[in-house]
Amino acid sequence: MAANRAGAVAFAMLVVLTTGGVSAASPAPARPLDGKVVVIDPGHNGRNAAHPEVINRPVDIITGRKPCNTTGASTAAGFQEHAFTWDVAGRLKPILEGMGAKVVLTRPDDKGVGPCITERAAIGNQAKADAVLSIHGDGARASGHGFHVITPGLLPGHNDDVVEPSARLGRDIRDAYRDGTGMPYANYTATNGLQSRTDLGGLNLSKRPAVFLEAGNMRNKGDAAKMSDPAFRERMAEALADGLRRYLD
Repeated sequence: MAANRAGAVAFAMLVVLTTGGVSAASPAPARPLDGKVVVIDPGHNGRNAAHPEVINRPVDIITGRKPCNTTGASTAAGFQEHAFTWDVAGRLKPILEGMGAKVVLTRPDDKGVGPCITERAAIGNQAKADAVLSIHGDGARASGHGFHVITPGLLPGHNDDVVEPSARLGRDIRDAYRDGTGMPYANYTATNGLQSRTDLGGLNLSKRPAVFLEAGNMRNKGDAAKMSDPAFRERMAEALADGLRRYLD
C-alpha cells in the first residue's frame, strides 16, 4: 500500500513537472492593437437635415469659420452619406476590438444631430487617441470616381506635432484601402490618393494623428454601386482595419 501511494505521488509530481502544472493558466496571446485607442468618426448624422438651425451654426476652425456640420452627400438612388459612414464604422469597430484596441465613436447612433466638427475633434483629443479616422463619402461630379485620404496641413503653433504622424497614418490607410477594396485613387482630386488641407475643422483642431477618408464618390454610378453593397462595405471595413493596424502595430 505504502509503495503504491508513493508511486502515485511520484507520478503526480511528474505530471505537474512535465505539463507546467494543471492549475496554471496560460497567458492570453498578445493582440496587435492591445493598449491602443482608436477614434472612429462617422461623418454627418441622420437628423442633421431636419435641424439646419443647429448644423448651420458657424464654429471656429482656426483658419476661419465653418458650419457646425452638414447633411452630407447621397447616391442618385438616395443612399445617404450619414447612413454609409455609420454602417462602415459599425463594421470596423468590432474588427479593431478583436485586435485589442479600445474604440471610441464620435456619435452613438445614426438618429441624432451633429455633433459639431469642433466636438468631434475634441472627442479624439480627450480620448488621447493613437489614431483618428473620419469616414466620409464624397459628392463630386458624376464623372469623377475613386477614393482619397485627406491629411492635416501645417498650422504653425497648432498642430506641429501631428502633421507628420498623420501623414504616415494617411499613407497606411490609403495603401491598405486600395489593397483591400481594389478601388482606384480619385481621378478628380488629390494626388495618388492623398491630399493635405487646412480647411477642415476635424483635422485642424485635432491634437492626435488624424485623417479623413473619402471612401468613394457617391455621385458616380460605379462607386455608388460599391458603397451601397453591404458585402463591399465589409471589405472597406476590413481594409481600414488593416490600415490602422499597419500604422499602430
